[in-house]
Amino acid sequence: MDAKTRYAIVTGGNKGLGFEVCKQLAATGITVVLTARNEKRGLEALEKLKESTSDDVTNIIFHRLDVADPSTISPLVDFVEAKFGKLDILINNAALLGSNIDWKYMEGIVGKPGWTDGKHGELIDSQYEIAEECLQVNYFGTKKMIEAFVPLLQLSDSPRILNVSSGAGSLQKLPNEWAKGVLNDVDNLTEERIDEVVKEFLKDCKDGTNLETKGWPKILTSYIVSKTALNAYTRVVAKKFPGILVNCACPGYVKTDMTDNTGILSVKEGAENLVRVALLPDDGPSGAFFQQAKLSSF
Repeated sequence: MDAKTRYAIVTGGNKGLGFEVCKQLAATGITVVLTARNEKRGLEALEKLKESTSDDVTNIIFHRLDVADPSTISPLVDFVEAKFGKLDILINNAALLGSNIDWKYMEGIVGKPGWTDGKHGELIDSQYEIAEECLQVNYFGTKKMIEAFVPLLQLSDSPRILNVSSGAGSLQKLPNEWAKGVLNDVDNLTEERIDEVVKEFLKDCKDGTNLETKGWPKILTSYIVSKTALNAYTRVVAKKFPGILVNCACPGYVKTDMTDNTGILSVKEGAENLVRVALLPDDGPSGAFFQQAKLSSF
């Protein structure tokens, strides 16, 4: 335990953006806890990281974590408390797409006007089980991690929470006017109100309601709802804990497994965008949304 050393946790760190974020943070001297749901994959990622650098990497540690399973969060809290005595940076990167989208079909369409309103594809991800799993990881799992680690973050001289989000989570991508109104009402925004939006969406999925008629997105439905909720929750946490810099950031459209490698940016470039926000100076913004490391609108 070293008071001068900074300690970070990265969820979903065994591949893609999470893996590269671990690598880049460790290169700055930060001690990083790389986490993954699957222990075998996590340990393999750890070995891969050590092999990919010419230095003798001792500041990356693996610990199993499934953000959707609270029974795996408590042991991680105990581990960090016993080993480090504090936490400086929490990067909530673990996420599911919640869709069986054909990315090869979507290539060249993503990001263009109307790409989320169904003009380029049918509603393909309204199954309740898929939607629930997506929300459990992307939204509720992130909430559980923040709630569990705030006490250790408050022991840091320079605490940071970064929620990895997406441009698809901007409020303009949410056609449901009621949900948009709730999530955009910053003065009255609460965790309970955000939960209400998420639960209403899941209820509509479970009831077999035509999601389009209820104003939910026509494509990447669960993912968009999860990320708009996450962005709103970031604002709530930032207000609740003014001593912690809490932000959300979209790394850009990155070539990862999630996008079937159809992205524009490399994993290295996407991770650089996230690390830049995670390492903002103490007087940096909090409760903000960043698009490729630049301040953006919710």
